[in-house]
Amino acid sequence: MAAILSTLSTADLLACCASRRWADAVVAQRPFADLGDLVAASNEVLAALDWPDVLEAVEAHPRLGERTGGEDRESAWSRQEQLAAESPDEGLRADVVEGNRRYEERFGHVFLVYATGLPVEAVLAALRHRLSNDDETERAVVRDELAKIVELRLGKLVDTDV
Repeated sequence: MAAILSTLSTADLLACCASRRWADAVVAQRPFADLGDLVAASNEVLAALDWPDVLEAVEAHPRLGERTGGEDRESAWSRQEQLAAESPDEGLRADVVEGNRRYEERFGHVFLVYATGLPVEAVLAALRHRLSNDDETERAVVRDELAKIVELRLGKLVDTDV
């Protein structure tokens, strides 16, 4: 693991978070002693990003319920992370699609949630709840959700051969 933590590249990190500024800033802090140090550096950089840089990362995520077709690492991780939020129930899927539409209309970007392990009902409840947030509150929630997704992906990155 130590070798991976010292050789992480911007390209490796962009699979975890599509903000170029974030990836460059994290790479500049190499080497990392362990995953905890990498996550701490990531969180520090994420907290300091300007909103356009956060949006760059958010816009790389597919809408919940949309399947990504790419064969790259990030697409595979997105499919894996959204598995629990899928449902054969047509009504629930339609509610997610409509919720996504309303969210994007309200906030101007895709709905981002740490969906790993969440059933579709919980994702839908979070979506509906967050529609009532003001812009400042929602931006804080988006940063938090992004940080959780990035931490999960950093763990996957470190556990695989880079």
